[in-house]
Amino acid sequence: METEQLYEVYQPLLFSLAYRILGSVMDAEDIVQDVFISLNNIEDFQSIENMKAFLCKMATNRSIDKLRSAAYKRNVYVGMWLPEPLVEESDEPSESFAMKESLSTAYLLLLQQLSEVERIVFILREVFSYEYEEIASIVDKSSVNCRKIFQRARKSILDKPKQSTLSTKKMAAYVEKFVSSLQCGDAQGMLEVLKTDAILKADGGGKVTTAIHPIYSADRIIRLFFGIAQRLTEAYTVDFKMVNGMPGVIVTINNKITYVLSFAFEDEKISNIYMVANPEKLMHLNVKI
Repeated sequence: METEQLYEVYQPLLFSLAYRILGSVMDAEDIVQDVFISLNNIEDFQSIENMKAFLCKMATNRSIDKLRSAAYKRNVYVGMWLPEPLVEESDEPSESFAMKESLSTAYLLLLQQLSEVERIVFILREVFSYEYEEIASIVDKSSVNCRKIFQRARKSILDKPKQSTLSTKKMAAYVEKFVSSLQCGDAQGMLEVLKTDAILKADGGGKVTTAIHPIYSADRIIRLFFGIAQRLTEAYTVDFKMVNGMPGVIVTINNKITYVLSFAFEDEKISNIYMVANPEKLMHLNVKI
């Protein structure tokens, strides 16, 4: 196949892999582009026997390099770090529920607990169901070693989110009720969809004013959102979109996406809210407006 055809076939896989490793849309897109530019510079690339493994290896190596270069930035990051939101253009499901769950903000945050190699092995095995022999060829480890790394990674991940029994439609209804109640000043309506011990995490990156520590309890979360709503004196719009595979919210102020919210659910209520307000992490969305 020509490079253009290979791009059409493998771009979704490579982006999904790089994004789950890095939690950055823009970096994942850059890595995919760089992989195919490098491939095009290989004279006899069409003789590569296992193109899928070859491309995945290129993407993972570049992702590791990016992680290491970003390590210092993470150490000096102001406040809480959240992944760049991945917003689907269509509201129609494009992946299986299991694949979408592995895109969720909660899941991506769990992956941050793992080392670079653990993260890659875990993603390839848990998310993409690769055989250990395939993983071994990508990470330059033996298949036996990859199995051990995966088992260690799975044990290392603490507090894995409980899989919600709610349908996507029901989740969306809860999110819409949360927002409509907020807009109406209806605290009781918000309480009805929030767990009493719900947690809010916000990422302003030191660029905008947000809570730099988690906000615990539904009451405190509601007060914070009422405070934000009161400051929205300019024209704003609210759009309901799939964010990281789950129903989410996009807040646009003066034609600029300013907040992106994603949610986690437990016991048929909202258990976690993740709010990205760092303009650098919303840049890829504002470019598309």
